[in-house]
Amino acid sequence: MGDTPQRSAHAGTGGTGVATSHERPAGASARVAERFGNPGRPGGDLGGGGGLPRARAFGAERAFRGLTMAAGTTVLVIIAAIAIFLIAKAVPALRANTESFWTFEGWFPNDDPPKFGIGALAFGTVLSSLLALFMAVPVALGIALYLTHYAPRRLGNGLGFLIDLLAAVPSVVFGLWGRDYFAGPVADLSAWLHTYFGWIPIFGDGPYGSSILLGSVVLAIMVLPIVTSLSREVFRQTPTANEEAALALGATRWEMIRTAVLPYGRPGVIAAVMLGLGRALGETIALALTLGSTYAISFNILQSGGNSIAANIANRFAEANDTGRGALIASGLVLFAITLIVNITARAIIYRRREFTESAA
Repeated sequence: MGDTPQRSAHAGTGGTGVATSHERPAGASARVAERFGNPGRPGGDLGGGGGLPRARAFGAERAFRGLTMAAGTTVLVIIAAIAIFLIAKAVPALRANTESFWTFEGWFPNDDPPKFGIGALAFGTVLSSLLALFMAVPVALGIALYLTHYAPRRLGNGLGFLIDLLAAVPSVVFGLWGRDYFAGPVADLSAWLHTYFGWIPIFGDGPYGSSILLGSVVLAIMVLPIVTSLSREVFRQTPTANEEAALALGATRWEMIRTAVLPYGRPGVIAAVMLGLGRALGETIALALTLGSTYAISFNILQSGGNSIAANIANRFAEANDTGRGALIASGLVLFAITLIVNITARAIIYRRREFTESAA
């Protein structure tokens, strides 16, 4: 066999080796390992047996991760610090109080002995905010749907810009406008509601003027741009394929919105509504100028009166003594807890909705 490779015997091996034409030169294995296994040299990452490059001890990704973690931790620390401050300042006043802080409807922290309660203030805060959302949310969703799915693009962008400008108006302007120019029309509306719907408990008798209804209408106008802007952005994110699929199946435009747009944007709408609720709960000056500053729990939204926690703090802080300031801080602690509960509830609703959507997909 002339084509058989030549073999030579090697001492001590007891066998044969490949001819010198098939042998590697000395040091070849080391050079190959160095070339394909060392990531430090060019081409070092081409070999299949090479190790992964070592992670840097301190890189941009790790720095960014630490920065974001520090920012999130700072927010939690600030919230905890606010809660600790409110509790520390409120405890002396709560100890000096001679009435139930949760059920007493009066506010006399400057008396001796001091007497004050949060019942009427918390009731007015929640009632005015819920009424504002009841009036603002349907209008805001209608405006958002019109701007995104009915109006021409140029008209929609212009109207959206004008609505966003409402959020830039200071709250004191809304309060002055509501007190000086809007109180008369609301009083006439209150008389009309009592005349035709007086059998409903919330539409009771007068006198009419600075009432929960007036404050709620002003709050609704202030909440409107927030809910509208966020809902508009959410509706714009609806996949075009979903809308076109609904239309291709023969759905009308409203049926397409009802089956494709609203279900997709429901978590975002819930977040927008909760953000508007937080805005309404914390409003101060507008309600201080439009409510009657009374301390009573009443479901009659037409009668002059009503009060809220934030408005009471603005009206009573200047004349408060040490105990009075502690009482106002205690009421602020209750408002802080209400706002925190609202935000946690919103996050829970959105999280459950996202889990349901992901499981259905």
